Amino acid sequence: MSRAFNFSAGPAALPTEVLERAREEFLDYRGTGMSVMEISHRSPEFIDIAERAEADLIELLAVPDDYQVLFLQGGATTQFAMVPLNLLGDKDKADYLNTGSWSTKAIKEARRFCTVNVVANAEEHNFDRIPDPACWSCDPQAAYLHICSNETIGGVQFHDFPNLAPDYAQRVPLVADMSSDILSRPIDVGSFGVIYAGAQKNIGPAGLTLVIVKKALMGRAQSGTPSMLDYAVHSAAGSMSNTPPTYAWYLAGLVFQWLKAQGGLAGIEAINRRKAAKLYAAIDGSNLFRAPVMKEVRSVMNVAFTLPDADLDAAFLNGAKERGLFNLKGHRSVGGMRASLYNAVPEAAVNALVAYMQDFEKDVRK
Repeated sequence: MSRAFNFSAGPAALPTEVLERAREEFLDYRGTGMSVMEISHRSPEFIDIAERAEADLIELLAVPDDYQVLFLQGGATTQFAMVPLNLLGDKDKADYLNTGSWSTKAIKEARRFCTVNVVANAEEHNFDRIPDPACWSCDPQAAYLHICSNETIGGVQFHDFPNLAPDYAQRVPLVADMSSDILSRPIDVGSFGVIYAGAQKNIGPAGLTLVIVKKALMGRAQSGTPSMLDYAVHSAAGSMSNTPPTYAWYLAGLVFQWLKAQGGLAGIEAINRRKAAKLYAAIDGSNLFRAPVMKEVRSVMNVAFTLPDADLDAAFLNGAKERGLFNLKGHRSVGGMRASLYNAVPEAAVNALVAYMQDFEKDVRK
């Protein structure tokens, strides 16, 4: 059986080695005679799975001791509400940076709970850039500052996180939606108050949500916050306030082991940068394709590109499928094309895409 080259933005490609390991253990997990999906989340077997996954994640990200890792449900979208519910405390306003579709959605949800101060908005530039932090209108009385580290839809990414004024940074925790670039590179977890990410990009299958929260920020949930939306409740229960998505947690653990075998986050970052550089070089060297994002903030994970005539899109996408290149259609809100180059997307996939783009351009120019 041949595997397709899958450029989906999510649910996304998983490492072949992980899928093969899961297949081997699917019916009988380590002599239990049961699948991981069938064993209790309270069983010694699953507790071992959960503890190893957490330990491997802490090692990969170098998570400091004063942070708690939570394996939750509800997707990153649920975090749009959980963040203000847990972090506002006795304050009634929060700072948000708007760099794309997911930032916009986070802002809309936060406005249900507090006054949102949009520190800067890239919408007037069609979200092709990240506004200069020197021009952000931050409020030192805000409960937190929220950013999206990588906008999956538009293909805009922070390559360096903002270095804000010390007085502001010490008072206002930085919160980041890292759904589409977590585990793709080393980061300084200690510079964030909360990091959250849906699993279906670089962590594992859909259904699991990762939250890394500074312990000092827990226990501040708004009065009336449902128990299942309270970080402290989940922390006290070891992320098992209810039955967790056990199989997704197990697969995430296998992904963490695979990442360690790739040389950790430094190793996978080198591979990711090489993949993205090849594709952007092909786009920039073309007279047909164009990248709509400013070079200094182009995403390593989600490469957006367009053709000069939208009527060519269908022909390009159909031809791609014929070559085994799938899920290259851009998000319905922006159109064009998008190649998601997550950790599990092999370099061979990028080579095949570049070769096809060059052939397509030759055919169009005939």
